[in-house]
Amino acid sequence: MNQKWKDLDTPALLLDKPALLANIQTMSEFAKENSLNLRPHIKTHKSIEIANLQMEHGAIGLTTAKLEEAEVMADAGITDILVAYPVSSQVKIERAIRLLQKGTDLKLAVDSLEQIKLLQKALEKTGHTIEVWIKVNSGLNRCGVEPGEDAVELAKAVLFLSQLRIGGIFTHAGHSYGAKNAEELKHIALAEAEAVVSSAEACEKAGIPIPVRSVGSTPTYRLAGTVDGITEVRPGNAVFFDSIQVGLGVAKREQCALSVLVSVVGVYKDRIVLDSGSKTLCLDKGAHGLDSVKGYGFVVDHPELTIERLSEEHGVAVFENSSDLRLNDKVRIIPNHACTVANMFDEYTLVEGDRVSGQWKVDARGMRK
Repeated sequence: MNQKWKDLDTPALLLDKPALLANIQTMSEFAKENSLNLRPHIKTHKSIEIANLQMEHGAIGLTTAKLEEAEVMADAGITDILVAYPVSSQVKIERAIRLLQKGTDLKLAVDSLEQIKLLQKALEKTGHTIEVWIKVNSGLNRCGVEPGEDAVELAKAVLFLSQLRIGGIFTHAGHSYGAKNAEELKHIALAEAEAVVSSAEACEKAGIPIPVRSVGSTPTYRLAGTVDGITEVRPGNAVFFDSIQVGLGVAKREQCALSVLVSVVGVYKDRIVLDSGSKTLCLDKGAHGLDSVKGYGFVVDHPELTIERLSEEHGVAVFENSSDLRLNDKVRIIPNHACTVANMFDEYTLVEGDRVSGQWKVDARGMRK
């Protein structure tokens, strides 16, 4: 292709391929250097092409947020999948069973007695068994049993269920996205690892082997992954990075592989209006709060602009003193949260330098089940 990305219609989702490959390689090298398995979370990119690249660079399998994402990846031939979300309704359990019947090496997150009993009851009718990973709460206070004795009690209960087998213990330190400084981030990461390791050791003291001890979260995985006893990391956002990661000090802006190309549709004495609103950039400044994120994305090469507010189709940027942007000029925006923005588009436009080099589908976009 000889097209330049500046000639594209807008809004367009741009993916800097060299930056993407560098990010994938960094994750792979970290895992290898620390003798860890790598199971990246694909909820960030939802792309078969990118998932295949991650597998080619040493990932042993994938993590998904929902069953639909797992179905897309399994249909593409990637079959070692952890669904890191509680599955308990009858319809979802039946879909999980269909994945097993297709030969998927599926792992399900569990965190309650009621849930494992529902899984057992459904699986008894099929003859299939399933690997379950106990999710522990490491401070996010979302899903997960408390570390230590609560994890042991759930593990003991799994042992009495003929269709379930324990594969690992894992957690997600999502509250790391609200860390105010590097010291707080380190504290969260070490607590994340401790929650998993202490729970696994308590289980093994009770005679229950725990083969996998897994941590995730892009802000913490390079810290938690170095703790003795951890065997696996599951970074997701690290494939792209975004303005939240830059604000946390986890990444530099030049590492951000994803951006949105937008056009100026209005120029006024106190504001610039862009053709991308909440349906493109999303109203995300960090789910757990982050003071260093200003506005609704960073406008590349135009630090004088702050995207102050979004309506559905309009982004309103204000500026200090002046701006040289004119009607129909185009700018790139590094989103605050790459995961939610990627989910708003059908495809990535690959760019290398100033040239367009291809398109990849966002294969699992919009899948929420």
